[in-house]
Amino acid sequence: MLQPKKTKYRRQQKGRMKGIAQRGNTLAFGSFGIKTLENCWVTGRQLEAARQAISRHMKREGQVWIRIFPDKPITKKPAEVRMGKGKGAPEGFVAPVTPGRILFEVDGVTPEVAREALRLAANKLPVTTKVVVRRDIVE
Repeated sequence: MLQPKKTKYRRQQKGRMKGIAQRGNTLAFGSFGIKTLENCWVTGRQLEAARQAISRHMKREGQVWIRIFPDKPITKKPAEVRMGKGKGAPEGFVAPVTPGRILFEVDGVTPEVAREALRLAANKLPVTTKVVVRRDIVE
């Protein structure tokens, strides 16, 4: 599961996700990718499930790049705890994602295999996505 080795602070504020992605919104490594269409927190488990779906469908051919990393700690208080008494303990890590962000990139396989692999990966993610293709690729 993806998570940072160490963090400067154990807890972080929630923050607000507004606007569209200013960075990480174009294909940088591969020829095919999946781009988000809405705001979301993506957990390390979801990313790992999507990565496994891609690599299984591609039969471990080609290359896969994960373009986001879950580095934001999420806290939770135990069930049936009264209000107050401070912030909860860290439970896991998420990657905040805004519309336009590229999540995965794929290269080294045929366009049909790449599209199907990315479709399977998109089903594992909590956000609506679309497949993007580099301009110089002829299908």
